[in-house]
Amino acid sequence: MSKTLGSIEAGGTKFVLAVADETYRVSAKKRIPTTLPDKTLAACIAFFKENPVDAIGLGSFGPIGIKQGTSDYGHILATPKPGWAGTNIVKILTDALNVPVFFTTDVNASVYGEYIAGEAKDVDSAVYFTIGTGIGGGAIQDGKFIGGYSHLEMGHAPVMMHPDDHYEGFCPFHGNRCFEGVAAGPTIEGRTGQRGETLARDNQVFDFIDYYAAQMAFNAYVNLAPAKIIFGGSVINDGDMPRVQKYFDELNNGYVQVPDNLIVHSHFADNASATVGDFALAASLLK
Repeated sequence: MSKTLGSIEAGGTKFVLAVADETYRVSAKKRIPTTLPDKTLAACIAFFKENPVDAIGLGSFGPIGIKQGTSDYGHILATPKPGWAGTNIVKILTDALNVPVFFTTDVNASVYGEYIAGEAKDVDSAVYFTIGTGIGGGAIQDGKFIGGYSHLEMGHAPVMMHPDDHYEGFCPFHGNRCFEGVAAGPTIEGRTGQRGETLARDNQVFDFIDYYAAQMAFNAYVNLAPAKIIFGGSVINDGDMPRVQKYFDELNNGYVQVPDNLIVHSHFADNASATVGDFALAASLLK
């Protein structure tokens, strides 16, 4: 008997809900704003009661507790998102819907989607970075997520500032000392007073962001040596990849051998890699 799969992309500004069959063909989809937990999760529950599924893949903004057997499993942790810290999102959903939920980060869902059907489908390892409202990274090796005590926080690794960039940073924890603090979407308006979509792509702020993206890619490569490094999110696009590659090559300075076509942009539109990853993770619960 065929199974029906659910996806929740739990983002800081919106939740994207979707239902599909086992071939990932979408039959229902809805976007809801991320407000307070009670209202947002009630809308999720109502959607899946109207569109029943056998399992749900949930890729969430973080930090989150993803290690089963720990006291914080299924919870949103110390997020600056008002009202969400401490929310046991998995318990609320499973109690209301009575279906299993595969709980992971939004970027883990994206890298899994790339591994199943995207830029990493023909390789055994990949790192995925999203640059949007925040910055996150997920890594996969032979179909398994890389992580130990908790999930990766690659967006909050220390950054080397561009020599012409004097922005004070927006990260509430690290200022301009981490990638999220200097390269996430809000930093564009923080520097220029304008949202990124209103600016020409030759604005210097995008050169800064590409410089930091190259650092993230280089750090990922020397630490994990993945076969693919994939970028997604609303801030960076395919046209940025040549400049990211140029800065990557400068950082490498000929030291390590790098495979061809290592750094790529996701071919999925509208962050759909996370949806595909969610569906595949939901399916894994039913095997």
